Amino acid sequence: MADVVVEFRIDSAAIAEILAGPSGPVAQALAVVAQQIVNIAKSLTPVDTGRLRSSITWQMGRAGDVLFAEVGTNVEYAPHVEFGTRWMAAQPYLVPALLRVVSPTTNDF
Repeated sequence: MADVVVEFRIDSAAIAEILAGPSGPVAQALAVVAQQIVNIAKSLTPVDTGRLRSSITWQMGRAGDVLFAEVGTNVEYAPHVEFGTRWMAAQPYLVPALLRVVSPTTNDF
């Protein structure tokens, strides 16, 4: 009876590209989720001039080997709208958008 030999070679560079590469499947999935959050946040944003709503964007980032997507706005009054002040009630739009997309009731994560 002949011996059977199975050999595995792990391509660490290919695995790293899949997990943390800017064009890998993980990055593509993050981009889809980030855009969904942006779309929902924009639909929930209260509008006066439209500046806050139009400023909501996302960008891909990396911290060491960890790839992440950041959703937000650079409008200075955005935290006051999201969380309120002592003079103004909160009108949340980012946190509810995040919760709708990555809710524990979905089977996507």
